[in-house]
Parts: sequence; structure tokens; C-alpha cells
Amino acid sequence: MKYYIIAGEASGDLHGSNLIKGLREADPEAECRIWGGDLMEAAGGQLVKHYRDLAFMGFVEVVLNLRTIIGNIKFCKQDILSYQPDALILIDYPGFNLRIAKWAKAQGLRVYYYISPQLWAWHSSRVHGIKASVDRLFVILPFEEAFYQKYDYEVDFVGHPLMDVVDEKPAQEDFKEQNGLSNQPIIALLPGSRKQEIERMLSVMLDVVPGFPRYQFVIAGAPAQPDSFYQQILEQAAPGTARVRLVSNQTYALLRHAEAALVTSGTATLETALFGVPQVVCYRGSRLSYLIARRLVNVEFIALANLIAGKEVVKELIQEECNAQNLREELAKLLQPEHRQRIKEGYALIRERLGQPGASRRAATLIVDYIKKDGAPV
Repeated sequence: MKYYIIAGEASGDLHGSNLIKGLREADPEAECRIWGGDLMEAAGGQLVKHYRDLAFMGFVEVVLNLRTIIGNIKFCKQDILSYQPDALILIDYPGFNLRIAKWAKAQGLRVYYYISPQLWAWHSSRVHGIKASVDRLFVILPFEEAFYQKYDYEVDFVGHPLMDVVDEKPAQEDFKEQNGLSNQPIIALLPGSRKQEIERMLSVMLDVVPGFPRYQFVIAGAPAQPDSFYQQILEQAAPGTARVRLVSNQTYALLRHAEAALVTSGTATLETALFGVPQVVCYRGSRLSYLIARRLVNVEFIALANLIAGKEVVKELIQEECNAQNLREELAKLLQPEHRQRIKEGYALIRERLGQPGASRRAATLIVDYIKKDGAPV
């Protein structure tokens, strides 16, 4: 069968690659045309658009890039119609994918959604649109099933795909040697995957470096960003940051060797938790985007680790609170044994709640089964 798959971010590319592998196991004749990245292409997808050309964050940024976004939507619709897939599979990326879902359903296409938009966080009324446009939704967070039940919408909880990715990654014992790092303990800097957030977050993270001379700071370079992009930011940073190093496309290896981490809010906060690395969660957006979001968001935390645990396991520094002084103070706490132990106890609770490994393959098997039953829910 033919599958058209759309993922618009690095995390979607990762989980989409495992979904493609699962589809090929459940359907040996599977053909996949994709919007995604290098990982989905390596798994056998025919790449149409790379996510690096799609990621716009924040309300203001979306408005500024509206012409590009509208052009991408128009092209996507034409490409789907030309391909005539047996199913359209959407992975997260709700700003784009929910529009495509509504259109695709009107065209009579089967629509499946893997990794639910975070409707429980804000704008919950969009559930009605999903019910009308999506044949089946596959959720990955333990509380999402109950959320959708409130709207009389049955979904499939398949577990979290990061459980597979994290547990399958072997330790790279020569990581420091291969990357020219010293024997000092590592503090990882994870400033995000999009250019806008990296530019905004990395500079404030770098301001912390001079206060911790006993540690080496290492930036996790995102797969879609060239090293030169990070070097430009480093060149503009304070003199005390000259010893900061960059490792590209090795985030998991970095986390396996890190003592602590400063992490931009997003999927990376959960990845860091699953590797057991104490962290401070950081976020700074444009002021207007933040003011709009604050009026719409209806959850207590922004970090996935805290949301899953149902309590503050890791410290969140948001907007004005995300400054060098606060980061220094919270990072110092992370290096204290008693504080680290409390965080790791919270991480154990998170793992317990995320379910068993195999999420992407379970989702793929269910999708193939539903298609064989003509897309009808069981």
C-alpha cells in the first residue's frame, strides 16, 4: 500500500523513521512518500520536503512567514492528490497537519494521526475538528486517553516512542576522545532544533559558562543546522565561553556522558529525563508570542517531564525568569547530590507512566489493520 507521511520537526522525523520501519514490517509492499528529514529518508521514505524548511515557531513568526506556509500547504495538497495514497499519516506538527487533515478528509482520504497535538494544553475546542477529520488518533502520553474520552472520542494509547530510542542507544565509551573533549565532567546545552529558538536560547545559556570552571560545556548541535551557525553565536558570546564545544547530531551520546543539562522546552526535556540527566528547563519567546500563549495555555507546566509526572520534577525558567543569574543558581543545585537524587526519583515515576517499548511499531501495525478494515475503527 501507499502511505503519505507528514512530519515537520526533528522529533517527528525520528519517530516517523521508526513508524516507516514498522509499516514495512506490517506491510512488506509499503511505499512511503514523506515530508520529514534524513532519518525518515534513510528508513525508506521518498523525501518531498525537509522539515528544516517548514519549522516556524511562535505566533509572530508564523505571521511573518505566512506566505511560505500557505505555499507549502498548497503544494502539499497537490502532491497528495497526485500520489493518491491509501492513507495519509500525520505526525504531530499541528499548525500544518490539522489543516491538511480537514482538507484530506473532504477528499475522501483515510487520515491517521500519530502523536496527538497538545490540545489538552491549549485550545481544547480543536478536539471537535480532529473528530471530524481524523479516522484514528494514536496518542503517546498516558493522560491523553482520558482527555479524549471526555469528548467521547476513542483513541489508541501506544506508549511513548522515546522509550525505544533511548533504551536502544548503546553507550559510546570513546565519546569524549572522538570529539576532542577533556576529562572534565560535562554540562550539556540543548538550545533546541529551530534556528529561531537556538538564536534566542543559546546566548543566555552561554552566559552561565564562566561560573563553572570545573566543568566543560558541550552544545548538542541539531541535525538540520550547520556547525557554522553555532560558531557565529559562539563568536559573539563572552570571552569565558571560548572553551565551549559543539557536537552535531550526537545528542543521545552527549546525554549519556552529561552530569547536568540546560534544555530548551520541548521533546528534549523528556529525552533528558529518560537518560537520567538532571536538568533545568528554559524557554524564552518573543514577548508578543509569550503574552498570547499565556492567555491560551491551560496547563501548570511546560516541560513534558513535569506534565507526565504531575508535579515539578525539574525546574522551569520561563521568559523573564530565564536569565543568566537564575540559570547559574539552578545549575549549581543540580550538581548537589541530594538535589540530583530527588530529580532521579521523579524520573523513575515518569518511566513507569510512559508504558512499554514498541510504540511506533504498535502504531504502524494498527494503521495497517485499520486500512485493511477499510479505515473503520474497531
